[in-house]
Amino acid sequence: MSGWTDEKIITLIRSKLSADRFNHSLNVADSAKELALSYGADADKAYTAGLLHDVMKNASEEEQLGVLSEAGIELMPVERENKKLWHAIAGAAYVKFVMGIDDRDIIRAVRYHTTGRSGMSLLERIVYLADYISADRNYNGVEDMRRLCKSDSDEAILYALTFGIPDLVSKGRVIHPDSIDLYNEVIIKKRGGNGI
Repeated sequence: MSGWTDEKIITLIRSKLSADRFNHSLNVADSAKELALSYGADADKAYTAGLLHDVMKNASEEEQLGVLSEAGIELMPVERENKKLWHAIAGAAYVKFVMGIDDRDIIRAVRYHTTGRSGMSLLERIVYLADYISADRNYNGVEDMRRLCKSDSDEAILYALTFGIPDLVSKGRVIHPDSIDLYNEVIIKKRGGNGI
């Protein structure tokens, strides 16, 4: 991983993030490691991806756009419209092009931790879910989410999307097509691909 130990990553994110966001990143890393052990995934890689998932969260819009520009990434209209999505896309670019980490699974876990996508790897699912259930989270329904994560990642993802998508609709915000694709994938899988 280009010489990046977890200790070096912790030093980096401490310098880039607010105290609350740094604490959140440590908690997500812990939750990701715990989920990885439960799901039979690489716990060390999950911990690292959890540490990195919000690496660009506190960066200015200009810095995020600069990282994207240098990486040759052009935002889709739906992404330009929702600036809360930028940190994940810029974070993945930062991990790959600035930090020099070439682990595709870690890069994608950072990239899709906010929207999800269809065809997520196990590591991507773990970081996506860990972000919802980290120890610092206290939203209404978090205990249900934590319980679902222990038993069924598809049910947990569906639970997250069933909260998230209507919330975006009620606020008149755009919904990333990756989130819709993930929702549809889980619904189709639940129904055995046989339609309604």
